[in-house]
Amino acid sequence: MTLHQPPGGQPLRSVDALADAGLVPPERQDALQAVAARYAVSVTSAMADLIDRADPKDPIALQFIPDAAELVTLPQELADPIGDDAHSPVEGVVHRYPDRALLKLVHACPVYCRFCFRREMVGPGGDALTGAKLDAAFAYLAARPEIWEVILTGGDPFILSARRVREVARRLAAIPHIKVVRWHSRVPVVDPARISADYAKALRIPGKASYIAIHANHPREFTDDARRAIAALADAGHVLLSQSVLLKGINADEATLSGLMRVFVENRIKPYYLHHPDLAPGTSHFRLTLEEGQALVKSLRGHLSGLCQPTYILDIPGGAGKIPVGPSFLSGCETPGAEAAAEDRHGTRHSYPPA
Repeated sequence: MTLHQPPGGQPLRSVDALADAGLVPPERQDALQAVAARYAVSVTSAMADLIDRADPKDPIALQFIPDAAELVTLPQELADPIGDDAHSPVEGVVHRYPDRALLKLVHACPVYCRFCFRREMVGPGGDALTGAKLDAAFAYLAARPEIWEVILTGGDPFILSARRVREVARRLAAIPHIKVVRWHSRVPVVDPARISADYAKALRIPGKASYIAIHANHPREFTDDARRAIAALADAGHVLLSQSVLLKGINADEATLSGLMRVFVENRIKPYYLHHPDLAPGTSHFRLTLEEGQALVKSLRGHLSGLCQPTYILDIPGGAGKIPVGPSFLSGCETPGAEAAAEDRHGTRHSYPPA
């Protein structure tokens, strides 16, 4: 596997390195070694520089710095919470929905989010999809004309070199029934030095519509460098979408969530999915209830532009797929011929006649 090595400092990949950087107090260092032994640790210099070391509840730190709470696994938490394995016909491919499939090119990331739903499967040294395994994955995609969209994920595919990305693009371009290619990445905000104009161009796949879903969870992640990287992707012709996770202590309040959605739109990124946290092991301290999430998402309606409204999504545990779980503003229409009640942004209910 060829990785793209950008300029700048090396990621912090151990508790000791985090402590040396002032990101973990000495009295917590020993306790966090057990967390790092189980779940991968990596914090890029771009994210380390954003962390307020004087704030124990800094929302950037909470996303990337290990916490002893991660060693608490609840009975309902699952190693494979969204059931990737059950829908993986060949290594590297997840084919859950008829018209689209995931292609997981790598198992490593530049940062390891403490709430990651694939935390049991990703980490340094994870095998990349190469050689015969990559050939088998492409053969599967090529043999199924129902696959209209391929979603490139991992790990984070943007850790690959431009040369490797061009190779993947060439092979996807040769499959005529694939019309849409979507890349999913955290890199543009957590390691923006990787995204050059050349790299952005390498991600384009001839003859295919190109989408990039950019994962960010807090407005502070949009540094000047991140904004430049995102602009390079947009200027290269990619359609940009957002991916975020609703996280207690990080973005689960109206002001922060509103700010995040606005900064997406300001940077030509259309808010797409706001995920309810998956039931990954050791992540319960990030989860709020679905009712709390619905109330928060409901508070955005009418206060934010329609461009800023994400879809609140639950990935049903075990592999049954994603469903929208956003709040309803309409009631009573379940009964044929009955009058419906439509609730406006102020909470006032208005009657609406049946057809």
